[in-house]
Amino acid sequence: MSKAKTKKEPADLKSGAVTPPDASQVVMPQAPGVEKSLLSMMTIDPTNIVSQCISEGMTGEYFYIPAHRILWELFRERYDKGLPIDVTSVAQELTDHNRLEAVGGYSGLMDIFSFATTTALFRMHFDTLREKYVRRAIIMTANRASEAAYTSEEEIESLLDQTEQEVLQIRQSTDKGEEWSLNRDITEAMTNLERMMSSGGEILGLSTGYPRLDKMINGLKSGELFVIAARPSMGKTSFMLNILEHLALEVKKPVLAFSCEMPSVQLVERLLYARSGVSKQHLLAQKGSISKDEMKRLKYAITELRASRLVIDDTAGISISELRAKARRVMRDHPDLCCIGIDYLQLMRSHTKQAQNSREREIAEISGGLKALAKELKLPIIVLAQLNRGPENRPGKNKGVPMMSDLRESGAIEQDADMIGLLYRSAYYAEDDEERQEIGADANLALAKNRNGPTGDVPLTFIAELMRFLPRIPREDDEDAGE
Repeated sequence: MSKAKTKKEPADLKSGAVTPPDASQVVMPQAPGVEKSLLSMMTIDPTNIVSQCISEGMTGEYFYIPAHRILWELFRERYDKGLPIDVTSVAQELTDHNRLEAVGGYSGLMDIFSFATTTALFRMHFDTLREKYVRRAIIMTANRASEAAYTSEEEIESLLDQTEQEVLQIRQSTDKGEEWSLNRDITEAMTNLERMMSSGGEILGLSTGYPRLDKMINGLKSGELFVIAARPSMGKTSFMLNILEHLALEVKKPVLAFSCEMPSVQLVERLLYARSGVSKQHLLAQKGSISKDEMKRLKYAITELRASRLVIDDTAGISISELRAKARRVMRDHPDLCCIGIDYLQLMRSHTKQAQNSREREIAEISGGLKALAKELKLPIIVLAQLNRGPENRPGKNKGVPMMSDLRESGAIEQDADMIGLLYRSAYYAEDDEERQEIGADANLALAKNRNGPTGDVPLTFIAELMRFLPRIPREDDEDAGE
């Protein structure tokens, strides 16, 4: 008669109490034999095996045994210097740095060099080692998160963001993307050339709704970061909305907008006024009494906007990691998402430890993160940025005219951006009504950086009551470096 199996008691679901495993019986995920096998392979064929490990993103953290970690670091260093990885040279270097005993002495070193293995097992053993590393990383992250949840006095949003960032770093440390292929890139380049040759002058990217800008940048293209910078009250939010409106309602593609400054309802109101041609000021002046034609246009704009696939997130002070997570979720729901707009860069945050100590480092992490996200999701990202007071301090006719150096914390932004457009309206800086009347509604987008095309001016007209920028035919006195 067999004994009945003892049932394991389930966790108390109401209280959430889960009995942790006995710490004395828990062993961290590890594979000492596999570690030894991989190190031995490096001594057999260092050129191929060490280079493969480096290209796969291996770090010392992949090794659980401290002695193996020391040897990996030494093997990699010698490989980088073009030095041989033989037992005599390695033993001598370890001795010179008083580290021979840390790897088990000469006998421990010989154990690695004489370990029976074959390089044919590299892929299987490397994948095993990476799996053990990921499991350990998850455990350590979970332990830190658990301890912080009990003891940390940080705000919960900061705690969540830090935990999410650490989990994301685990994935990033093991996800190195597809292996590069020259043939694949040549095929894609040929396809692009064929499209250009058969396009008849048409742009290859997404249209912005501004023909001159489209011609200069050849449309918004996959993986590009387009920074639009201006001083406050220049209309940069309106300009970005005009482009997103064109993509959502004319091109009829899903668009994602992050508004760190304005509530989403204000952005929707702006879109309705601009789309219908009925201004907010007009509605207020008429005390809500408008013509049948105006009501018809408003209703049509509402219908269009309701039918669009425009997604707006108005989280204030959103972090780069949170924005990245939300963008990925929207991409899952709308696989044909075509563009992301962000208003604006300096209102975003990064909660890494390095970013907390330096505003420049924080901006660098944000701009670099946005560029990486554009490449990952394979779509263009338009991000607004604030300028410093440089334009206002310029004398004479140059007053108000921005330069790239006016970008706040500009170094990283200039480096990461594929295009930088500096938006300004000279009338804002006019000294009197007569000068303001002469300038009128003229505006300009100075394309100061264009990685894959010409730079120059994009003349615009700003309709203030509708918050809309329209293309303007350039006059003879307009500076134009774009031709």
